[in-house]
Amino acid sequence: MKPIAEHFDVPVFVTEYPAKVKAFYMKPAPGRADVVLCADLLAPEGYGEIIGGSQRIDDYDLMKKRYETFHLTDPAYKWYLELRQYGSVPHSGFGLGLERTVAWICGLEHIRETIPFPRLLNRIYP
Repeated sequence: MKPIAEHFDVPVFVTEYPAKVKAFYMKPAPGRADVVLCADLLAPEGYGEIIGGSQRIDDYDLMKKRYETFHLTDPAYKWYLELRQYGSVPHSGFGLGLERTVAWICGLEHIRETIPFPRLLNRIYP
């Protein structure tokens, strides 16, 4: 990621990562089970990923297969299967790194400058 972000001086999207390095709930690309339908927005100047998103698996059988492929036996993950057990709709999700985005927009040297209650060496709790 870092070499890609350093190559461009504007934000750049990276799409379709290898399925084996991404989360189990990401939907494979049509006709290409080796990559998933996802995208990350990389900020230039060393700020890294500021937005990450993907299309989620809505098919129960495929979700169960991925669940088993990733050896997810912990009951904490079972709800992913249960949500699709009686059908689901195509859907996506994303995350925005707010502090990292603010650091990039403001040109701040360190992300700590954007966090309202940073955890520091002598201050663990907000």
